[in-house]
Amino acid sequence: MVFELMRFGMVGVFATVLHYSIYWVLQHWINMNVAYTIGYFLSFLCNFYLTSHFTFKSRATVKRGVGFSGAHLTNYLNHMILLNFFVWLGIPQQWAPLPVYCIAVPVNFLLVRFVFTHGRKNEQTKSEENSYNNVEQDKTLLQ
Repeated sequence: MVFELMRFGMVGVFATVLHYSIYWVLQHWINMNVAYTIGYFLSFLCNFYLTSHFTFKSRATVKRGVGFSGAHLTNYLNHMILLNFFVWLGIPQQWAPLPVYCIAVPVNFLLVRFVFTHGRKNEQTKSEENSYNNVEQDKTLLQ
């Protein structure tokens, strides 16, 4: 889990920098919430690919995509509520995403980790059982 957390952190930093950069540029010309949403969506696409292949070393399946989308929908709502709350508290909209990330990132790690690891042990057990059965069948054929 330590290495997953480190890889998650690397992917998360990349996705967060991408998200914040897009938001930073767009919020000068369009509504803050729209700019944040566009940045979130674009970073989401990169994040899914990198999380699948790099963080959890898994295939990007439809099932995981749906789970990842659900986790990120929850995360997005968390982001939007926190963003508007921090702006309401008086934090300038340019800087308001920073405390949002401090709260939302750990929550998102737990949600995404669940999506990519839930059922993995069952898959491994089935694979091991199939291997064992194949070996037993080979032994029977050799006798």
